Amino acid sequence: MRKDERVRRAIEFGLIFLLAAGMRGQSVASSDGARAKALLLEREGKDAEAEEAWRAVEKAHPSNPEPYAHLGLLEARQKHYKEASADYRKALSLGPSLPALRLNLGLALFKGGDLKGAIQVFGPLLKETPESSPDNLRLTILMGMAHYGLGEYAEAVPYLKSASDRDAQNLSLLLDLAHSYLWSKQFKYVMDVYQQILLLNAESAEADMLAGEALDEMKDSEGAIKMFRAAVAAKPADPDAHFGLAFLLMIQNRFGDAAPEFEADLSIDPGNAQARVFLGDCYIHMNDTQRAQAELERAVKDNPAIELGHLDLGDIYAGQGRNSAALTQYLDATKEDPNDSDAHWRLARLYRMMGQTDKARAEAALVSTLNKQKYQSLADQISAAGKARHEQQGQAPDAPQQ
Repeated sequence: MRKDERVRRAIEFGLIFLLAAGMRGQSVASSDGARAKALLLEREGKDAEAEEAWRAVEKAHPSNPEPYAHLGLLEARQKHYKEASADYRKALSLGPSLPALRLNLGLALFKGGDLKGAIQVFGPLLKETPESSPDNLRLTILMGMAHYGLGEYAEAVPYLKSASDRDAQNLSLLLDLAHSYLWSKQFKYVMDVYQQILLLNAESAEADMLAGEALDEMKDSEGAIKMFRAAVAAKPADPDAHFGLAFLLMIQNRFGDAAPEFEADLSIDPGNAQARVFLGDCYIHMNDTQRAQAELERAVKDNPAIELGHLDLGDIYAGQGRNSAALTQYLDATKEDPNDSDAHWRLARLYRMMGQTDKARAEAALVSTLNKQKYQSLADQISAAGKARHEQQGQAPDAPQQ
């Protein structure tokens, strides 16, 4: 699964923190008709009516924390997490010892995207919670996932490692831990977790891809390719598996092998402009200019921000003697990445061909000061492709249930 799709995702087993019966000691008498009505409506799932009833209780007893606590729960049910957090804070100010309130507040902050705020709540709670308590494991996971969602992968690792040690059969947790190791560049540990995952699921395509990315970072290209071939075999309908394998083959200059994998990716996800650009680039190296041009023109139309598409199209147009069209593509490439020496070198070459020597010299001077790799790492490429696909599909990660 791609990085952006795992951020702030649901904790698989669900976390439901309900208001405990111990609250009654600080609430109005159980014979209070308004309170009984509010509780009944809440239990029946009539959230709007229950909210109105709790508002009435709150007005009658403004110093009682219970109505605010239940109002927070009702807001959270409706995914109004900002409002839920405000109600929980009010309840805490009136009754700081009420059971589950801090847990509910932290969870509302977590699900509402305020991960830093959630950490501030869960951190002290975790220290106070005995390790033998089920809540300790839940809080440990929440702390890990909050850091994970903030992109603080090194900080997430100790929590996710502790949780996975205690829940060794939780495959999702192991995958989160492996991703955290990968994105914090602790590649050796990715492979250790990969072996654990295989014991639970010997055909996990996602685990194979994680191992492949780690091996690529450790400069074991053949090992990485082997892992991505295994991922494709395990899950042939996963576009990321094909994309990762194709990319690894491409950077090994195995363009004839890479092209079919990019084609497979595009057959599953036709909107992946990055894969289409790379496919066009492969066709160029395979001397199939006609197919390359068709793929590249479609790709830059779909996503003008991919620099390589402009560079390759510029080369094709220049080879056809269409200097003006080539110039447009090269200039678009330098707009996307002003520091790419390759783009400026091509511009200098084209200006020289067009007789514009002053501009050619200026671009040549830039080339001598710039030195940037043409390709990103595999992990970055997969993350970028996944993010684009994720945004195009309009998906949003799930959140834990309250």
